[in-house]
Amino acid sequence: MPETTSRSCRGPALYERLAVLSRIVAAVAGGYVLTSLCTIVAARYLPMGRADAVMTATMSSFAIFTCAVIWVFAARSAWRAWAGLAVPALLLALLLALVAWGGSVAA
Repeated sequence: MPETTSRSCRGPALYERLAVLSRIVAAVAGGYVLTSLCTIVAARYLPMGRADAVMTATMSSFAIFTCAVIWVFAARSAWRAWAGLAVPALLLALLLALVAWGGSVAA
């Protein structure tokens, strides 16, 4: 007897599975990198005592990571999800690199 199942009954195609995997990696790894950079910048530049700035930045990191994960799965495509994490992460990394290499950013 010939097989009569259609493609929709067999499950998602490989491309769709890879797109979901890409989003999961973006949410976990990309979200972690973005959250870490945001926490470093906030701890360094919040206008309060050092301990308070670190604690505030650390506590806000939970909200930042949650927003990053929501963004990844709300984006129209996996490419947009990655871009939405990469652009702010690169900007924050550039800011930190400029400060580390002797540039001055008002604190």
